[in-house]
Amino acid sequence: MDGLVGFLGTAVLWIKAAHVIFVIFLIAGLFMLPRFFVYHHASAVGSAEDALWIEREKRLIKIILNPSLILVWVFGLALAFSLGIWDQAWFHAKLLLVLALSGYHGWCVGYWKKLARGERPLSEKRLRLLNEVPGIATALIVILVIAKPF
Repeated sequence: MDGLVGFLGTAVLWIKAAHVIFVIFLIAGLFMLPRFFVYHHASAVGSAEDALWIEREKRLIKIILNPSLILVWVFGLALAFSLGIWDQAWFHAKLLLVLALSGYHGWCVGYWKKLARGERPLSEKRLRLLNEVPGIATALIVILVIAKPF
């Protein structure tokens, strides 16, 4: 544990636990939202079902995704500074993937706004493919953090 202390002291394990908890919430939300888009896409624009999907998606974004993203970054940056891992190559790769996932979150929010306006710019097939992004990114991030391959 001595090598894991840094400025957070013994709280580092609690911060790490909080980081992992909110990563799980974030990834769960990023799995759900694009799946919601697939189902939403099939509803008629302006229908009661369309309105229900808009509300479901809004709640997922506002209650789970946005707060989780913020807390993942806060706890993750606290850990990175406390543990002094900025110079490690695996961390740079992880950070790049986390930035990409954050961008994906932003894209999802933007796509939700398009759906809410009645736009359907992507096909259901493309939405289904985009639904794989968080799973692939998560697998790579876990490998980087656990195995530290470089």
